[in-house]
Amino acid sequence: MMAVRAVNGGSLFRTAASPPLLTFGCRFRQFSSLPFRRNSELGLRFPFFCCGNQFLGYGGGLSRSVHSLVDCVMEELTAWRSRRRIRATVKLTTSGELLEDKLVNQEIEKGLLLEFKKDSDRVLLGVAQRPDGKKNWMVYDQNGVTSSIRPQQITYIVPGVENFDHAEISKFLQKAQENLDPTLLEIAWVELLEKNASVTAEELAEMIFGSSEPLASYCAHLLLSKDEVYFTVLATKGSRTIYGPRPTGQVEELLHKKLAKDAAEKELQDFVQLIVSAKAKPALAKPPKSSWMVDEKIQYKIESLEAYAIDACKSDEQRKTAGMILKAMGLTKTASSALNLLINIGYFPVHVNLDLLKLNILTDHSDEIIAAAESLLSDSSDSDEMNREDLTHLKVYAIDVDEADELDDALSATKLQDGRMKIWIHVADPARYVEPGSMVDREALRRGTSVFLPTGTYPMFPEKLAMEGMSLKQGELCNAVSVSVILHSDGSIAEYSVQNSIIKPTYMLTYESATELLHLNLEEEAELKILSEAAALRLKWRRQQGAIDTSTLEARIKVVNPEDLEPSINLYVENQADPAMRLVSEMMILCGEVVATFGSCNNIPLPYRGQPQSNIDVSAYSHLPEGPVRSSAIVRIMRAAEIDFRKPIRHGVLGLPGYVQFTSPIRRYLDLLAHYQVKAFLKGETPPFSAGQLEGMASIVNMQVRVVRKLSASSLRYWIIEFLRRQPREKKYRALILRFIKDRIAALFVVEVGLQASAWVSIGSQVGDEVEVQVEEAHPRDDVLYLKEVLRN
Repeated sequence: MMAVRAVNGGSLFRTAASPPLLTFGCRFRQFSSLPFRRNSELGLRFPFFCCGNQFLGYGGGLSRSVHSLVDCVMEELTAWRSRRRIRATVKLTTSGELLEDKLVNQEIEKGLLLEFKKDSDRVLLGVAQRPDGKKNWMVYDQNGVTSSIRPQQITYIVPGVENFDHAEISKFLQKAQENLDPTLLEIAWVELLEKNASVTAEELAEMIFGSSEPLASYCAHLLLSKDEVYFTVLATKGSRTIYGPRPTGQVEELLHKKLAKDAAEKELQDFVQLIVSAKAKPALAKPPKSSWMVDEKIQYKIESLEAYAIDACKSDEQRKTAGMILKAMGLTKTASSALNLLINIGYFPVHVNLDLLKLNILTDHSDEIIAAAESLLSDSSDSDEMNREDLTHLKVYAIDVDEADELDDALSATKLQDGRMKIWIHVADPARYVEPGSMVDREALRRGTSVFLPTGTYPMFPEKLAMEGMSLKQGELCNAVSVSVILHSDGSIAEYSVQNSIIKPTYMLTYESATELLHLNLEEEAELKILSEAAALRLKWRRQQGAIDTSTLEARIKVVNPEDLEPSINLYVENQADPAMRLVSEMMILCGEVVATFGSCNNIPLPYRGQPQSNIDVSAYSHLPEGPVRSSAIVRIMRAAEIDFRKPIRHGVLGLPGYVQFTSPIRRYLDLLAHYQVKAFLKGETPPFSAGQLEGMASIVNMQVRVVRKLSASSLRYWIIEFLRRQPREKKYRALILRFIKDRIAALFVVEVGLQASAWVSIGSQVGDEVEVQVEEAHPRDDVLYLKEVLRN
């Protein structure tokens, strides 16, 4: 409750711990010489300050500017009133008869000063100018705007005003604001509550200001219409409203809510000041993200903004909080406004991956999982040690992209005396560390796959376990599961074996360096040449079995320092028909066929993958150039892949009777499941999972894999568009016409960046043609890329 309102607009508030008001007697005495106006009707006296002729009347009457001094709280007011006999000389009643008398409306006339609703959020003051039709009036408002209003829009007609000068509206409003003192309502409420009396704005003005002249009446109207605590509307008729005092219990409850609301508004304003301050700082001086997490209330607000930015609010309250912050900042209540605000204060980097946040992708492992993983690393026991084949005499090639962190497959080859080729596909053995159902295994199941983005990798297993323990490493003894295959001269499988092994990788090669070695055709790298010959033989055999070649160009991007304003973008376009890529691809497919055959022969439940063909006649596309154009046309008519967990199913696209993904157990959980099953069989044990259990786990994994694929595709596209945005506007790009979408709008494949886009192409262009394009607009955040064909002379 308030104690004293000081002359200069400052306030002295008293809490429950404050001394009694009597201790402030010296403050009261210094105002004892001030004139008081007696309320002749209620016997109350209210202090006011006169400043010459400041309290100006409008409409011919003289009034004085009023500034209130409230010198007691409710309890002390009651004690004061008990020392004075207060007698009301005017009887205020809530009887229907007198209420009706109070609701008599004043007719609208030219020159009247009136308040009206412009819209749901704005109330304006204006002067009636002239009728507009039968009921409406033209009004000149405080903003200098003339508009037509309906009678229903009028909320108050200022009494005692005639021929008001619209040029004086602003001055009138300013004086009204200067004389608003909501604390006076409490005194009036106490009196009216005791009398069970209603009140109009004019009556309240007489009570608290000692005058019902225009300015005083309008001040009282503003106090009553904006009050949310002491008074409630009893009746309204047109522009006339009668108010009544609320019950004590309701006032106490509303006061409590108001205090809470005021505290929340103060808290909001403090937060807005933090935001404004952070926005104003240069990029390198922005507060770190962690600084917004120190205080719980600040953290809640910043997280509400973050949730709003990615359309992931967990509650209406969180959405409301974000909306209030944006409104206080003068921003529209949109996700993009919240996003830009978070970027401007340094909470988000400029190139924040929204999909990574929206899709709720796990990027870190908990301390508990990391501790469990490190415990596994420290355990040197190997349950397969006695059954591992020593293959350290073989030359082993590990071929992958240059930034690969998880190396989980490698290759060896030799030629037998009869001329046939023998191939080994060595696969990393994570099941040597992780047991089915363990804590680390359950976490891998939940993730389903490692996440590879241009800005970083988020491994399925804790990084140290994946990179140091499970991955194959050059020159070191590594545990593996090795699949060996002897090929017939036509490329079909003659013999095979699956066994636990120990290998010692000889070379870690990138695709580029492996291709270079193949071109050099060095005698000392005869094993690499055998692998290349085996890959060519296998591809020829698979095509004879109906396999469909869908090799194309694929973009690969590595972003350095992604949180910088202008991070470095390294873009590569890989040709899947490149010799080294073709070599690795064919060997992985060969491994998958062997594992499917092995599982089928031994009745092992496995995730057997297939892809039915709808009698695709590849010759129908022979007129299209090989590569992206032909592959795009064929892929569009392919049916989705299927999985059976009991027996192999034909994989028509690969041209195989059966296929199991087996070569990436560190980064794909379904491959790890295949390892669990196969390794159990090699030990002579029953596989840990039945076909039904595998199906249940696969449904969880596949759902997560689909989400990750969506994220990877959107992230790759974002950075390709960002790459194009940075290039000179005049730069030209080669593009292949994949198909026509509508009229002359064609789907294009931009060769230099490995991206599909669309653009208008000239008349006469055909599918498969190459055109030149330029980038007109590139906005990665909005996924917008506008290309324009460059017409050749």
